[in-house]
Amino acid sequence: MLSPTQTQKFVDEMWMDSIVPELVEYIKIPNKSPHFDPDWEANGYMEDAVQQIFAWCTAQDIKGMKSEIVRLPGRTPLIFLEIDGTDEASEDTILLYGHLDKQPEMTGWADGLGPWIPVMREDKLYGRGGADDGYAAYGSLTAIMALQREGLPHARCVVIIEACEESGSYDLPFYIDHLSDRIGQPSLVICLDSGAGNYEQLWLTVSLRGMAAGTLRADVLTEGVHSGYASGVVPSSFRVLRQLISRLEDEETGRVLLPELLAEIPQQRIDQTRAMAESLGDEVWQAYPFVEGTEPMAEDNVNRLLNRTWRPALSFTGVDGLPSLDNAGNVLRPHSSLKLSMRLPPTVSGEAATAAMQKALEANPPQGARVSFEPDQAATGWNAPNVAPWLHESLQKASQSAYGRDVMYMGEGGTIPFMAMLGDAFPEAQFMITGVLGPKSNAHGPNEFLHVPFARRLTTCVAAVLADHYQRDTA
Repeated sequence: MLSPTQTQKFVDEMWMDSIVPELVEYIKIPNKSPHFDPDWEANGYMEDAVQQIFAWCTAQDIKGMKSEIVRLPGRTPLIFLEIDGTDEASEDTILLYGHLDKQPEMTGWADGLGPWIPVMREDKLYGRGGADDGYAAYGSLTAIMALQREGLPHARCVVIIEACEESGSYDLPFYIDHLSDRIGQPSLVICLDSGAGNYEQLWLTVSLRGMAAGTLRADVLTEGVHSGYASGVVPSSFRVLRQLISRLEDEETGRVLLPELLAEIPQQRIDQTRAMAESLGDEVWQAYPFVEGTEPMAEDNVNRLLNRTWRPALSFTGVDGLPSLDNAGNVLRPHSSLKLSMRLPPTVSGEAATAAMQKALEANPPQGARVSFEPDQAATGWNAPNVAPWLHESLQKASQSAYGRDVMYMGEGGTIPFMAMLGDAFPEAQFMITGVLGPKSNAHGPNEFLHVPFARRLTTCVAAVLADHYQRDTA
């Protein structure tokens, strides 16, 4: 049986003596995902990150580990680790997943902080990528090492660290296919790339939203014209966009209108959301950096959580065709463009939603303007299978031991394309989807941080689940 005290001591030492120093160096590497750095191969930052993490992995004292950087032509590299199980005759496999590519810089970092500037403040390690998802490789191997140090048996483990997740994991299916024989049929998948409702208990993600994205553009002129001469005759391209957006959402409430983008919420997820709302209270919305006076959407915390996890929601993530304020003359502009990001319910197809959006936006353009919607990333979400009794008991015991509180089940508003892919490939597998992205950790935004004490306890929880997985059929 796993010794929580002994395991936590080992994990804490690994984190403070080895993992945190590694993450400090990792954060310094501006390894943006290929969607944001098309010249990633020539720039070399991806290779720097791969080599750093791979060197640490191969230096660890792990019995039965084989390690490789797998490369397919024209695709981002992938770190692939295989660790023999205690019973080498068994084909039972655990798949552990993480990624090493990063989101771009983003503006608005606080004084003294920056995307590529690692800073430790009050147990939080600031900088891009430490929490999303640089720690995953280190945490996964540390959990396995904890078992081996205590002489505890474990199943065969496969660790995959990809380099394309923040771009939609479009390279990953090719690697999964290429490595299918070596991966096998996992009975448990552990993913360390998700969120947490607080830093006081273990959180298991049981659903993920999908996404439909693209650029909506309206053209009304071939060149800009003086607004005094053109306004009132030439329709504003921005007003055309406003009318088109009203086809997608109610401007008063933000409620998405297209029926193809809606889904029925399972009762079990509603019950879990109620439990989450009861546990967090107003932390559900107070965790956000609201400007004073701004009020959260929805009438209560349960519906705010359902809005974030099971209902579609539209965001505008970029704009083109508008000059900066310093260069804004009295000109009626020839075109306007908006980057749309539509989060989707977990059970809605990303491809089907994108097609429905394109059809709705391009049909019968207002006043005959030239309108186009150019699809970008499309990702289908994921809804977990029912948690097996052994896994629930293991998670509950681990959470109580590490944090002193019950495990909590949550939906996540973001997308992990890998999960939908694996859910389809391994329908019989159980899933432990968790992570360190708790309140104000701000992945993808300014001031991203990794809550180190929480991550240390989470690593111990992973080790406990690995141990219980081996014993599940003999208990």
